[in-house]
Amino acid sequence: MSVQTWSPWREATSVGQVSGLTVRIAYGPHLVSSVAMANDLPPLTPGTLYLVATPIGNLEDITLRALRVLRGADVIAAEDTRHTGNLLRHFSIQKPLISYFKFNEARRGEEILDRLRQGQIVALVTDAGTPGISDPGQRVVASAVRAELRVEAIPGACALIAALTASGLPTDEFHFAGFLPVKSGQRSRRLAELVRLPGTIVLYESPYRVEKLVTELAVLSPDRPLVLARELTKKFEELLRGRPADVIAEWKRKARKGEFVVLIGPNADDSSNFGNPQAGTHTADNPLEPKPDLPPAP
Repeated sequence: MSVQTWSPWREATSVGQVSGLTVRIAYGPHLVSSVAMANDLPPLTPGTLYLVATPIGNLEDITLRALRVLRGADVIAAEDTRHTGNLLRHFSIQKPLISYFKFNEARRGEEILDRLRQGQIVALVTDAGTPGISDPGQRVVASAVRAELRVEAIPGACALIAALTASGLPTDEFHFAGFLPVKSGQRSRRLAELVRLPGTIVLYESPYRVEKLVTELAVLSPDRPLVLARELTKKFEELLRGRPADVIAEWKRKARKGEFVVLIGPNADDSSNFGNPQAGTHTADNPLEPKPDLPPAP
């Protein structure tokens, strides 16, 4: 069993030129102290739906391009306007917000399309990560494409990719299945289908159902390597690696909370080390607790 923890927060300051931007960044609780836009950057395109990735926990993960799009948009469609409002205030961005979430996708999606037809610039964000990846976004993007409206992705943080690349499992072939069904029968059938696939299987799971999932995997695929990645990019980031039985034993020793990415590796001889009991802890020199309501950057 391998347990890895890592706290990416630190204090530092850097100044430099990036893609025509003069940037001064203060890492830590005041992430970006100033971003001066140069005149040679291309303007945003009217009538475009911009899919803007936002941090999944650590505000250092916001991109310069994401900030520029959020500042330049006519309106920002957000999964939770209160949550996004906190993010915008931290970066001193003031823009109109409209809600766009699971239960108003149809109605709000039509409004977004109307705005695009009028030539407005619409930025779509979710609470964390990349829109459309187990979050609202796919429906309105499909509608915009059918209507021959312009859609542009502003890439950035994504828990799926962060967990996969740090897992140590094969990345040349992987299958992402999002969240499993909640109902037991549907869940069991879906999981049985997934474990027959080649490559690495990646799931998102609630902290309330992780132990049940690992117990199911101990029966279905007892020899496949398993990685639980939780609280990615945050102070208490942790990756638990082992066979399902090893992970269950570690879980019973100490239950975990937080958001989880579950990765199931393929059956392979070179993955035998995943079952060896071992633990490693790595902590940054100056860890800082990430908070959702940080003061605005000066």
